[in-house]
Amino acid sequence: MRHDPSPPEAILWAALVSRKLDGVAFRRQVTIAGYICDFVAAKCKLIVEVDGAHHQRQRAADTRRDRKLQRLGYRVLRIEAQLVMRRLPEALERVREALDAPPL
Repeated sequence: MRHDPSPPEAILWAALVSRKLDGVAFRRQVTIAGYICDFVAAKCKLIVEVDGAHHQRQRAADTRRDRKLQRLGYRVLRIEAQLVMRRLPEALERVREALDAPPL
C-alpha cells in the first residue's frame, strides 16, 4: 500500500509530507494496534484516514477500529476521498482543526 497509494491518498500525502502542513510531522501507512493507518501525526496523537466508497460498506468495522485506537489515546479523523480530490483546501482545514483539538 505504501508504494501504490490511491489517488486521494497520494494527493493528501503530497500536502502533508515534509511538515508542509503547519510544521507537523506525519508518517504514512503506520501500523498501530494491528491496524494500518493512512497518516499519523504521532506527537499530536492524530490519525487521518482517507475513506473511499468501500468504507460505506464497512462502517461497523471502522467504528470498532476507531474506538480501539481512541482507547490508545489517538484521535481519528476520517476524510472522504472525494473531498480530498475535489476540495483539498477544505480537507486540509479539517486536518488543521483536528490538530488543534484538545487531546482525548
